[in-house]
Amino acid sequence: MLTLIRSIGNASRSSNPGNVLVLCRQYSSGATEAAFTTANYKLHKLDSGPSTEVSVTKEDAMTYYRQMQVIRRMETAAGNLYKSKEIRGFCHLYSGQEACAVGISASITPDDAVITAYRAHGWAYLRGITVHSILAELTGRKTGCAKGKGGSMHMYGNNFYGGNGIVGAQVPLGAGIALALKNQGKKNVCVALYGDGAANQGQLFEAYNIAKLWDLPAIFVCENNKYGMGTSVERASASTDYYTRGDYVPGIWVDGMDVLAVREATKWAVDYCNSEKGPIVLEVETYRYGGHSMSDPGTSYRTREEIQEIRQQRDPITSFREKLMSCGIGSQEEFKEIDQGVRAEVDDAVKKAKKDTELPVSATFDDIYHNTPEMSVRGCDAMSYHASN
Repeated sequence: MLTLIRSIGNASRSSNPGNVLVLCRQYSSGATEAAFTTANYKLHKLDSGPSTEVSVTKEDAMTYYRQMQVIRRMETAAGNLYKSKEIRGFCHLYSGQEACAVGISASITPDDAVITAYRAHGWAYLRGITVHSILAELTGRKTGCAKGKGGSMHMYGNNFYGGNGIVGAQVPLGAGIALALKNQGKKNVCVALYGDGAANQGQLFEAYNIAKLWDLPAIFVCENNKYGMGTSVERASASTDYYTRGDYVPGIWVDGMDVLAVREATKWAVDYCNSEKGPIVLEVETYRYGGHSMSDPGTSYRTREEIQEIRQQRDPITSFREKLMSCGIGSQEEFKEIDQGVRAEVDDAVKKAKKDTELPVSATFDDIYHNTPEMSVRGCDAMSYHASN
């Protein structure tokens, strides 16, 4: 039979869906598929956009839930490792923004390319890097995905181009990757992600221009988490409609706290790019719970009450779980089992990362170039040289 459930969304400072219609098809063994109505998308230079009527199978729903939980718990573990000084240097956490990466990842293939900024741990996991390898990289161990040399901001994997520490620099790089895909005749896209803080960078507009001029298969994604470091978007941008910033490049605003809305919008954007119409801009409006980085408490420019309100009313993980359970997809016991499995996986990865060894000092001079013969590398002064492999 069909079960209809209507829920009223709570208002918050972030754009929020109003009435949400939940439609699920019930079977004797419980629901195996459910349909939802997302928040309306906002369109720029488009006559039509993604459907607000989305559906999800139980298998996919449980995968998305687990992926978001892994990212949340992994980031919590990274925060604790930073506080205990196991992680040094910069460390930017993704907690609160999980639906953005998981939703986008659900609509692209391993052959599509992704490049992002320095909030990269979750994306590294979704692109196939293990939790252990990520935490080992963060703690500077040789078992890390970049041998412990990259740290928080520089993780790489198959068709995953980082992890970039220079604000906005990944966007023109993403346009270049899209150009390579087009020149190679591949039906793939490059997803280039950046934050609202980088949205005012001049190099972004240069990337938009060349991407549109050459109709490159680039999806430019602004993860608008409401704050660029400690500055709210209202104080930093004359226009906070980031999905319109491409001017002649079409754009879509998406509720970034809804994994299904993000998935649907990305699927539409991929189809748009693969039909050789050129680039598109997505603004996924989301929220980060922590500070800009671990050195930022995140409460000097916003109130604790604001953070708590978003956590309670719009958390991407708990709200997704509640929607699924409301229409019979997944029981309390099933979600608890997933949570316990995630906890065990992350806890085990933490223990392994702590026990792993670091590279020797001599390895400092290795990996300067790719696949080069042994060479001498000058040290800190003109008189010292070191062997490099």
